[in-house]
Amino acid sequence: MADRDDELVQTVHDAWAAFGDPRAVRAVIEVSAMVSTNHVYRVELDDASSVVAKVSSYGSYFLFREDHDRLHRCRELLQRTRHANLLADILSRDGRVFTWYTGRLWTVFYQDVPRRDALPRVLSTSQIENLAEEIADFHLACMRVSRQVGLTSKSIKSDAIHLFDLVTDPHASARFHLDASELAVVRRHTHEFLEALDAFRYDRWWKMPVLIDWNLGNFSVEWRGERFRLFSRWDYDWFRIEPRVLDFYFLSRVSSATGDRTAFTYGPHTLVEPGFAAFLRAYHRTFPLREEDVLFLPEAYRFFILNYVIREGDAFFQPDLLPRLQREAVAYSLPAYDSLDIRPLLDHLG
Repeated sequence: MADRDDELVQTVHDAWAAFGDPRAVRAVIEVSAMVSTNHVYRVELDDASSVVAKVSSYGSYFLFREDHDRLHRCRELLQRTRHANLLADILSRDGRVFTWYTGRLWTVFYQDVPRRDALPRVLSTSQIENLAEEIADFHLACMRVSRQVGLTSKSIKSDAIHLFDLVTDPHASARFHLDASELAVVRRHTHEFLEALDAFRYDRWWKMPVLIDWNLGNFSVEWRGERFRLFSRWDYDWFRIEPRVLDFYFLSRVSSATGDRTAFTYGPHTLVEPGFAAFLRAYHRTFPLREEDVLFLPEAYRFFILNYVIREGDAFFQPDLLPRLQREAVAYSLPAYDSLDIRPLLDHLG
């Protein structure tokens, strides 16, 4: 373990040297949340400033680089909005996002953005409505610049097709540590998800930058009297260019009666709680939702379980979390999807 830690810290030093900034590194301090397999470091420099480094081996380096290019472009375009400084920027060189690739690990540097207040773990109704208005305004700004950001090589459709191929393979049980009956559950839900994309005409939906993981450890707010505004956001592990409703499952968790928790599971019940109904009503007033947006929410939830917990879980979640989350995905999360009735939420759109 010590050798691995030394390798990661050395990778940060090597990446900074390759970046070519004249400031010297004084300290590299790990600040990882210890949920993801990514490692995050605060890099203290000799001018008393700091930057943040992320070292990853999750997924594909080329998709990682592409995502950060799109993030940087999105932030540039948002400079003309009130969300100008919300997103932590990626450091660039010669007009392009800088990434460092060793063949096994890849590194990127971010601004060490200032942080203000965290929201309470359980929000009041007025705070939920305030958050909904802030997210809706941010989504609206992202939608307006989305055509200038560009799409990415992956999509929820391509990821689901990949998963379907994997769980159909004869060696799938060894790969996913699931037995035949559990694999059958995943295979059925993946097939149904792909059919649902076709039924919703997903290919025609407007795609825009979405950040997906809105847990309270990923963003801060600035209070102005009794109300707040989004102030800074710094975590981009699940960034995508997709329909805006992919953000809503995690926002339902923040809006729930139990709130944001460190001991977590992924159930869909937060989508039908009164808190999320209040969130949708307030969001809809700022950035109106279509009926199909609401009806797609269970599919956004199902995609999260299939892709991030099942398909990519071993690359994303720490080994001590993954077995429990994958067992729950098959035994609880996907069956809970089957009984989820989202239609009453339509009454809250007026």
